[in-house]
Amino acid sequence: MATLLQSGISASRHKPPESVGRCLRLQCPVCRKELEQALGREDDSLLGCSGCGFAVTKREGIWKFLPPESEAKFGRFIGDCQTIRQREGRGSASGHYYLALPFKDTTGGNEWQWRIRAGSFRHFSSEILADLERRNPGGLDILDLGAGNCWLSYRLALRGHRPVAVDLLVNRQDGLGAAAHYFSFLPRGFPRFQAEMDRLPFAARQFDVAIFNASWHYSEDYERTLAETLRCLRRPGYVAVMDSPYYYRQESGQRMVEERHAEFEKKHGCRSDSIPSLEYLTPRDLERLARSHGITWRVLKPWYGIGWALRPARAWLLRRREPAKFFIFWGKVE
Repeated sequence: MATLLQSGISASRHKPPESVGRCLRLQCPVCRKELEQALGREDDSLLGCSGCGFAVTKREGIWKFLPPESEAKFGRFIGDCQTIRQREGRGSASGHYYLALPFKDTTGGNEWQWRIRAGSFRHFSSEILADLERRNPGGLDILDLGAGNCWLSYRLALRGHRPVAVDLLVNRQDGLGAAAHYFSFLPRGFPRFQAEMDRLPFAARQFDVAIFNASWHYSEDYERTLAETLRCLRRPGYVAVMDSPYYYRQESGQRMVEERHAEFEKKHGCRSDSIPSLEYLTPRDLERLARSHGITWRVLKPWYGIGWALRPARAWLLRRREPAKFFIFWGKVE
């Protein structure tokens, strides 16, 4: 019997969609068999795989879909991320901080990054989401991959969509646990999964859109990550890559990685390279993915202000490397 997990936000505060719920079919990240469901108490629910015996727990509302070998692999990465983000002043004890995102960083600690996030979200909303919403008045099933503190899932839920948040981090400051700040302001909460991007815990063809929001560059293999993402999408399916560093020249990206790791080691005592993330995109990457997976890319260029627009000229004058671009890559697969 296929797993049926009641999930999702189904009503917007402004314009409720036609449907009021949905079910997710889950699959084992180890053997890929669809799961049979066995639900217990809210914070102690279990899903068991009849194929390989893999067991999933649900703790504080978050489904834990990391196999033991993945927990070992990503353990240091998760620890490094949490340490670095805490030192960078990510998160807050105040719920107002989360509710204001991405449009305002009430702590003032990372304002420039949130200005980029806000600009990207506004552009994505007006140029992409608005058209999809006109054609899908009942809302969309959306995968938020690398959801972090779930601000994007919250914003999508407010618009009447049904997001599902996926990340490795589960803490209450900058991980999936922070979603608790949003649930009082939504008719329904959205499901959250601790899982890796290359082994998603979902059976095939259930989502309309997958969004990588400042997370695509954490992939270790773009081919593998995209293939796994497309497996989960209906047809036509859409993929958005937002706020990941993009360089026209490969050498610029390589220099950025070297500089970034050196800076992290100086500031935080680690190079932030415990997993071999690719860390940036190039035109060659997009072309290769288009050929391999039959995906057609559209490139959108949000406006982040005159200072940001002048960065390439300033870098050229100072003989510095090409600065990163934060374009939006919107892919469609038939």
